[in-house]
Amino acid sequence: MGLPGDWEMVVGLEVHTELKTATKMFCGCANHFGAQPNTNVCPVCLGLPGSLPVLNVRAVELAMAIGIALHSTIAASTFHRKNYFYPDMPKDFQISQYDLPINKGGYLDLPDGSRVSIERAHLEEDTGKSTHLGGTGRIHGADRSLVDYNRSGVPLVEIVSGPDIRSSAQARSYASSLRAILIATGASDGRMEEGSMRIDANVSVRKPNAPFGTRCEIKNLNSLRSLQRAIDFEALRQIELIESGGTVRQETRHWDENVGATSTMRTKEEAEDYRYFREPDLVELVPSDEWQGRVRDALGPMPAERRLLLISRLSSPSETQLDAVEVVIDLGLEDYVHAALDAGADASLALARAANELAAGLDLLSNVTFTAFSSTLLLEQSGTLSATQSKTVLGELLKSGGDPASIATSLGFEQMSSESLASTVALLIDENPDEWERFRDGDEKLAQFFIGQVMKQTKGQANGKDVIKELHARR
Repeated sequence: MGLPGDWEMVVGLEVHTELKTATKMFCGCANHFGAQPNTNVCPVCLGLPGSLPVLNVRAVELAMAIGIALHSTIAASTFHRKNYFYPDMPKDFQISQYDLPINKGGYLDLPDGSRVSIERAHLEEDTGKSTHLGGTGRIHGADRSLVDYNRSGVPLVEIVSGPDIRSSAQARSYASSLRAILIATGASDGRMEEGSMRIDANVSVRKPNAPFGTRCEIKNLNSLRSLQRAIDFEALRQIELIESGGTVRQETRHWDENVGATSTMRTKEEAEDYRYFREPDLVELVPSDEWQGRVRDALGPMPAERRLLLISRLSSPSETQLDAVEVVIDLGLEDYVHAALDAGADASLALARAANELAAGLDLLSNVTFTAFSSTLLLEQSGTLSATQSKTVLGELLKSGGDPASIATSLGFEQMSSESLASTVALLIDENPDEWERFRDGDEKLAQFFIGQVMKQTKGQANGKDVIKELHARR
């Protein structure tokens, strides 16, 4: 969305990702989403007196993997206590990293060629989860609140970007690309709906080349759609406020997805408000070069590299193909596409079937071999299967696996003869004279109408391309 006049938005994102470890950051409690409330807890993550933290080595390795993928410098780091009071933080402080984070600097290149700098990616522990009952579901006006401490102490990495983002679309692209990296490194499952990845957006506006304006932070955005909508709303809110003579104040704001608006949560805290001081129960963390090397060697190719490899196999890729490439890379489906291309399948067809049919059955992918996927596409490409039939066969493969040709035979999928197709088209032309006349006059959209009618009449046995040829032959 463009901003009115010559206003420019300035956005920086803070992405919190829960790490895929078996246990929590400083204790042996299970790191598992969906358990019964307050069952994965112990004296350490409940902050009981006398309990001491023990650092999770796997969390450190995953944090280093994120830093390597983001071209950061891995450095000696320390842990601090970030002090604040809230019911979901039982110790009344959060163990985090302050002036010496494990990952410093770095960058993330986006698919459009732009680059967003990374200021830091540091380790910390997650808080518990509060649920406010009654009223609006927020703490103000709630009848009562419930706290689940299962999430308390879960290892997090907070990734802070530079203020380099200039549109909500670019912010969405950054978050999507970062999510793909987190999944590729094995650091996170990227499930925003489960809170595995949460985003805070710092938004301000300014005139071209003017100093940065006063920023407002939008907390805990848990979907890419919400991220984009919240940024657009907040930028327009600030512009309207300034143009009406008001002043933007630095504050933390809440995004209400149902209302489509942000609202004030609290005035923005600064670092001194948290009274950071060194965590006395944890020593300095100094990853050796050898340890960093082992983590680096264990990493596979990152999404950007995989994207370029797939694009290199396309001849003059269209926008549709490039969009499909993004979906395929994001979902880790490119090996299916590579296999299909190696077998001689059309690139557009392979990308479309992977980005749609395979993407719809991610939990069942183990049933579909690369050979079965490729064979199905070749049957469609040769005309043995129609597009509709090919999609049905892929659906059956996802359900139970098997041989595509055998599945097609068992379903009675046989292509119509040219004589049968010609008679069916002739019949439908007679039944739809107005549509046929408009098609003959040049309205190509009516071709899809006739294809749909033929498919309905033949129960999906016709080939759409053959229908179009028959229509044009009769024109």
